[in-house]
Amino acid sequence: MEIPGIVGAGLVVIGAGLGLGKIGGSAMDAIARQPEAAGKIQTAMIIIAALLEGVAFAALFAA
Repeated sequence: MEIPGIVGAGLVVIGAGLGLGKIGGSAMDAIARQPEAAGKIQTAMIIIAALLEGVAFAALFAA
């Protein structure tokens, strides 16, 4: 693997980590504000996190 590919893969992993952290933090804020909607919020959070991980995994193969 060449240096640009390694740097690109590292950026993909960092970006995915930041995105997952933002998703988790925002979901916890939403649950704290509306505890009765926790199930719907958690479901949406898990779906979005899975899609983000899938895109990051695909980008690692492209890099």
